[in-house]
Amino acid sequence: MRNRADLDFSRVSTVEVDADYVGQRVDNYLIGLLKGVPRSRIYRIIRKGEVRVNRKRVKSQYKLQLGDQLRVPPIRVAGTEDTATPVISARLKQSLQHAILYEDEALLVINKPSGLAVHGGSGLNLGLIEALRVIRSDPRLELMHRLDRETSGCLLITKRRAALRQLHDDLRQGRINKIYTALAVGKWPARFEEVRAPLLKNHLQSGERMVVVSREGKLCHTRFRILKRFSQATLLEAIPVTGRTHQIRVHARFVGCPLAGDEKYGDDDTNKKFKALGLGRLFLHASRLGFVSPATGGAVEVEAPLSQNLENTLDNLSS
Repeated sequence: MRNRADLDFSRVSTVEVDADYVGQRVDNYLIGLLKGVPRSRIYRIIRKGEVRVNRKRVKSQYKLQLGDQLRVPPIRVAGTEDTATPVISARLKQSLQHAILYEDEALLVINKPSGLAVHGGSGLNLGLIEALRVIRSDPRLELMHRLDRETSGCLLITKRRAALRQLHDDLRQGRINKIYTALAVGKWPARFEEVRAPLLKNHLQSGERMVVVSREGKLCHTRFRILKRFSQATLLEAIPVTGRTHQIRVHARFVGCPLAGDEKYGDDDTNKKFKALGLGRLFLHASRLGFVSPATGGAVEVEAPLSQNLENTLDNLSS
């Protein structure tokens, strides 16, 4: 990315995409380039066609190619002295620093806490990635994948664009293993070791995103393994073969055993019963992550322990 000091955003600017940013979405590129500009403004200029790539309109999800000529319209960018750096509380800073499970020159894996969004937006000024960029003083940090706000566990963050590109390719080729621990309400049918049900994303009038099983949806495949049965629930290992939004949660509901504490896809009365057992959140945890590190070339296996809240819930179910 060209240095911001070399660009005059008060007039039309043209930026040539270099090798470090090949494969990055144009919206994320502009968010990094136009520091101080609200995300809503960036998405608006893309949507209105004021941003052009090689003289053509593009959508926000367009992935940049080497040598692309990116046209940026005149836009007011707050100066360095006017740009507010997100304020990170001492508690959040300490929590994230202690949550790092693995780190090398190319990446780090963090045990994301439940309730913290992975990035800002949709009314949130601060997410995990923005907080880490401030704490580490490194704007190059990028999410390799995402977890729902309510989900905890292994989250992979890259330090270099080259590492991000390699890991995205590994993910597409099925070379990254993601294993979740989930608590499903009721007795999970033993025959459902594999669930193949296409998923379709819908947006309600309120703007809330919901995912449903539909023939019109995208292919979706999850493997499930029963770890332990309780009188009221079943502890599962879940492996998403595909990577769709809310995949494990919707497939569990499709089987007839929604995840405990799931306020979006579960049952309110049932969730209240589990809350009485100490569960104050969604019981879905990214417990293990396996990949090849771009820095070392070696296989890495990372495990994130369950939070005390989830452990206490299991203890209460056993008693």
